[in-house]
Amino acid sequence: MYTDLLNPLPKTINIKGDLFQFDTPKIMGIINLSPDSFYENDAKKKETALLKKIESFIANGVDIIDIGGSSTKPNSSLPSTKEELSRVVEPLKLIRKEFPKLILSVDTVRKEVAQQALEIGADIINDVSGGYDNTKMLDVIRKFKCPYILTHNIKGDINKNVMDDSKNTIKELIQFFSKKISELNSNGIHDIIIDPGFGFSKSLEQNFEIIKNFDLLHILNTPILVGISRKSMIYKPLEIQSKDALNGTTAMHAFILSKNASLFRVHDVQEMNEVKKLWELSFC
Repeated sequence: MYTDLLNPLPKTINIKGDLFQFDTPKIMGIINLSPDSFYENDAKKKETALLKKIESFIANGVDIIDIGGSSTKPNSSLPSTKEELSRVVEPLKLIRKEFPKLILSVDTVRKEVAQQALEIGADIINDVSGGYDNTKMLDVIRKFKCPYILTHNIKGDINKNVMDDSKNTIKELIQFFSKKISELNSNGIHDIIIDPGFGFSKSLEQNFEIIKNFDLLHILNTPILVGISRKSMIYKPLEIQSKDALNGTTAMHAFILSKNASLFRVHDVQEMNEVKKLWELSFC
């Protein structure tokens, strides 16, 4: 179990009236429904294959499923709202019907997609936009009283530019999150998970600077999501491709587990669960 001398109580969010505790690290399994995702495309999977993948995730200890219909890899372009909805809506209906108790997150920057997803039965909205100039999205979050994943990003784009390297990276993140959390609270949104945004508008050096100073993010006293699975910050330094980055990903997950991250967004649920089990045996 995680222990924190400054904040001894477990970090929590409210999901449809139930308290979800981050007293131990949780696992979020990725379902990519965008045909141009940087790794592992689930868009062409038939219904039975998609359901089998989720069954495997559940059997291997997943806590949350994150479904996305739009790639946010560097320099990617968002599909139209209509196209994103066409990718997400039917799979989401299917998954909700087959797994009524499974916690479902939808990865989108669009309020129309968030609205329909929550109406179908999604539980969490994962918005990588940074929440800039997105009051309509916040209206939807407030209306449904759902948890909101707030990702650090740069104003004006999703993932096309790089943060100024003259700035102190971790200080920049803490200032960003402090301001945004205050804004969300003032809008009646209190169930917030923060995501440092590894790979989002950051250089390789900035990504690793966040990891080196990760402990400082706990001053914000919110659950912290880590999304580094098979990303370029792993495969580029190792001079490999994303398909070969499982070992590097597993190593990085182990490092960040030691820094008390709350939630790991991963492609490889079984391997993440193995890391978690060995970590718990060693340190809990």
